[in-house]
Amino acid sequence: MIPDQRFLKQDKAFWAHVRSVSQHLGYTDRATKSIKVPKINDICLALGELGLKSDHVFTGGVATKYGELLHAYFVHRADLINNTIQHNLMDAPEAKALYESELAKGPRPAFPVPMNKQKGDKKAPAYLTAMVNMLVERNAAGAPCDFDPRELTSVTKDRLPVRTLARRVDGAFPAAINPVAIWEIKEYYYTTTFGSRVADGVYESLLDGLELEDLREEENIDIKHYLFIDSHYTWWECGRSYLCRIVDMLHMGYVDEVIVGKEIVERLPILVPTWVDLVKKSKQGEELKKTGLL
Repeated sequence: MIPDQRFLKQDKAFWAHVRSVSQHLGYTDRATKSIKVPKINDICLALGELGLKSDHVFTGGVATKYGELLHAYFVHRADLINNTIQHNLMDAPEAKALYESELAKGPRPAFPVPMNKQKGDKKAPAYLTAMVNMLVERNAAGAPCDFDPRELTSVTKDRLPVRTLARRVDGAFPAAINPVAIWEIKEYYYTTTFGSRVADGVYESLLDGLELEDLREEENIDIKHYLFIDSHYTWWECGRSYLCRIVDMLHMGYVDEVIVGKEIVERLPILVPTWVDLVKKSKQGEELKKTGLL
């Protein structure tokens, strides 16, 4: 899932409108279990009830260009979630089947298969994480990758730290120091409610995105940032409003791409070679070539 270019360059005031209207009117229609699409008059009503003006959205009986853009975004967000994201999400049995299918294609991964944190009958491979690792390894042309960084992501120049992110991420290519790409994985196959831990996962990605935005703007260093999510029950049945927040975050530029469930099989073979090309063009790539790792 990549952002729609129409909305990618909007300023923060635009997203303030999106958030304010969404939280006031609600993100979802509980009767239909679908994402709401506020009409122009709904947007104006919400702004008025919040004590805000709305003549920049609708004036003289006609929607303004700004109003039309807001409405177009709500249409796009709802269509993306209702008709695409929903159907890419898997639950545990489907994820297990896809994992076993990918594993059977070989070669077997060199890394230890990550396991989930469940106990008893639910103890199993962390399917989404294992598939991400497997597909990255297969498409990396032998380049290294840190599939489980035990350190903070850091960017350096001339052997000095420039930025160090506040959180550890779930994967970094080719390493947690000076990566060209980092990612987070939010798979919740056995979660029975949409609790604070799941919500926190969304805001963690937002924090990383804000720090990476600062890095781009202040240092002209661009690190690709990806978010992998899965569990139809958790995200669709319980957390549709958070899917809206994720789509907003994508279009705000805080994540380069959100990869949903079964989408990983088609997207990672396309994305990983682009990361390899970025590494080859970097100083880090020159060192990897000397050691025979690239």
